[in-house]
Amino acid sequence: MKNDLLMNFSVDKENKKILVEREFAAPLANVWSAWTESEILDKWWAPKPWKARTKTMDFSVGGYWLYAMVGPEGEEHWARADYEAITPLKSYSAEDAFCDKNGKINTDFPRSIWTNRFTEKSDKTLVSIEIKYKQLSDLETTIEMGFKEGFTAGMENLDELLS
Repeated sequence: MKNDLLMNFSVDKENKKILVEREFAAPLANVWSAWTESEILDKWWAPKPWKARTKTMDFSVGGYWLYAMVGPEGEEHWARADYEAITPLKSYSAEDAFCDKNGKINTDFPRSIWTNRFTEKSDKTLVSIEIKYKQLSDLETTIEMGFKEGFTAGMENLDELLS
């Protein structure tokens, strides 16, 4: 990661949220595309040596992104994001869930609502991410699964891709 780029990661247990602020050294349009186009998401979303592989993506309100995180031995962990609101080049929100390869949600794992906001600041773009959980135990399970480390690694992949 470039040292001058903002990276804040905080856990707000009282309000059952994870808050991430992450700056990228790229124009808003490029960063927005990286978060909203499957061909680009597949290049950075998974922490190495894992890879993201999109099965289907409809980036529209009511649409969803169905993808697998594929491990070095070929193992697959499926997830989907159901898009709830989109304001182009400004923000979007989606409900996230683990699922099977057909998109059937696995209710054994927590779901969360992601709200991503994009702000251009001169030659950089700030992405502010709020991830809300229904229960504190869901947030704690996510943290225990290594979310912070994996998500931080993904952000570093995106730095490389945008440079």
